[in-house]
Amino acid sequence: MKKASLLLILVLLSFSCKKEPKDPQVFNSQFDNYKNNFVEKLWKVYPDWATNQGFHKYDSVIKVPNADYRKEQVAFAESNLDSLKTYAIEQLSDNNVTDYYMIKNFLEGAVYSVNELKSYEWDPSSYNVCGSFAEILNGNYDSLENRLKSFNLKMDNVPAFYEAAKANVKNPTIEHTQLAIDQNSGGASVFTVDLVKFVGESKLSDTEKKAILEKSKKTVVAITDYVDWLKKLDNKTPRSFRLGKELFDKKFKYEIQSGYTPDEIYKKAVDHKTELHAKMFELADKLWPKYCATEIKPTDKLKVIKMVIDKISLQHTTPEKFQSEIEKQIPELVAYVKAKELLYIDPSKPLVVRKEPDYMAGVAGASISSPGPYDKNANTYYNVGSMSGWDAARSESYLREYNDYILQILNIHEAVPGHYTQLVYSNQAPSIIKSIFGNGAMIEGWAVYTERMMLESGYKNSDEMWLMYYKWNLRATYNTILDYSIHTKNMSKETAISLMINEAFQQQAEADGKWKRATLSQVQLCSYFTGYTEIYEFREALKKEQGDKFNLKKFHEEFLSYGSAPVKYIKELMTKKKAK
Repeated sequence: MKKASLLLILVLLSFSCKKEPKDPQVFNSQFDNYKNNFVEKLWKVYPDWATNQGFHKYDSVIKVPNADYRKEQVAFAESNLDSLKTYAIEQLSDNNVTDYYMIKNFLEGAVYSVNELKSYEWDPSSYNVCGSFAEILNGNYDSLENRLKSFNLKMDNVPAFYEAAKANVKNPTIEHTQLAIDQNSGGASVFTVDLVKFVGESKLSDTEKKAILEKSKKTVVAITDYVDWLKKLDNKTPRSFRLGKELFDKKFKYEIQSGYTPDEIYKKAVDHKTELHAKMFELADKLWPKYCATEIKPTDKLKVIKMVIDKISLQHTTPEKFQSEIEKQIPELVAYVKAKELLYIDPSKPLVVRKEPDYMAGVAGASISSPGPYDKNANTYYNVGSMSGWDAARSESYLREYNDYILQILNIHEAVPGHYTQLVYSNQAPSIIKSIFGNGAMIEGWAVYTERMMLESGYKNSDEMWLMYYKWNLRATYNTILDYSIHTKNMSKETAISLMINEAFQQQAEADGKWKRATLSQVQLCSYFTGYTEIYEFREALKKEQGDKFNLKKFHEEFLSYGSAPVKYIKELMTKKKAK
């Protein structure tokens, strides 16, 4: 009798404890509130990232990268992973489902980074304050005087920052050690040159000006001491720059967020390489009489391609005109995209071509620095690497790589309608989560996709342009082959350089630079081909499905409207929308 009564009580309790499903609108409103609180707390943990995104509440803060800070990062991640478990995915809107997964991916990646990857031990280049200070100086979000006050306060923790760096670094890689030396040495000009200029232009009192410049001297000493410490470091057992398959696969999962595994995308890249070689030989064979009529044609198809490419590559600008040539081409690309109705380009968002800052030097020759979602109207910078100090042979090799044809494709990729255009769209997306956790494979994949899309639309149509496009596309393809092979299959430098020169038809300077980049980064080189493949396959599937109803401009604008989310999520959202 007692057992029966107890059972009845438990049943009644279970019914009383069951919660009715919440109203979807209320539930999603609660999740939106969670996201807002999450982002506010995120910036407290990562103040430099906040500044980069245009959120300037914590501009004066530097986190000292010691063990306590790593505990803070892990605690933040684990706490929010627990919070996410309280939200039923099936009750979230499409937009919030994507945000949920992107937050979850970031948090799990943060734990992996601290507990498993541990790059804070072997990558000394991760310790560099120069970029975050430059962001403050070059911003236009507040008066110069207020920005300089934040700059001044931020300098207080710089000595402690670099002392923590010294305590963290254990058996670093030789490659990352040299990068740290180069970038910190060059970046010190933010304090010795740039700051002096801005302080002089400011309305601060003479006393304030003197105080900030005095403190900057201590900052430069801290940076210089770190550089000197690295130069003298007794590193008898340096870590290999190679990540290894287990760490590589996990990093790929968190950073790329692809529908493909690393093994699958590697195989696709190898297959695509073969397809490109066949197309390139057909064009090179056709162009042979025009460029190599006096030469004996080799029986090796790859040699035929290389000889024709080498001849065409002699058409290039000069080191002095390299940046101005880029500046000249941007408005031409904008006009073409408008005329062909490929995509709307917002004319109110400025793009500024500039010499690559010293604190960014050493990894890529051209890049885009875009404003964050909190500072949408700020300048987007197209950073162009300088050839200053290069000898004639190195400059010539570099310019042949970025010849008159390739330079146009580079500008499509970096500017219009590539990175610059996509990142403007991303900042207008309704979800700040998709902006701040922008997926690298989507961002790079879009830029690579636009190269092909522009040529398909008829841009500068010629056999030479298509041959050079295929050569450029081989670069993205080989990025994946190299990244995967170097970090998981122990590919040697000799083999990598040979592949880049003899199969990807790159110049020696470009091949040397790519090897260096592959030793300094992991997984990122996979993002180009992976994102491109997923976007192009999705577009082609829609074209096949919709037939004459497919509209390219509409596809582009809808695709970009979801922000910088992983392609697999954008694909799900667009497919679901069309199914309704």
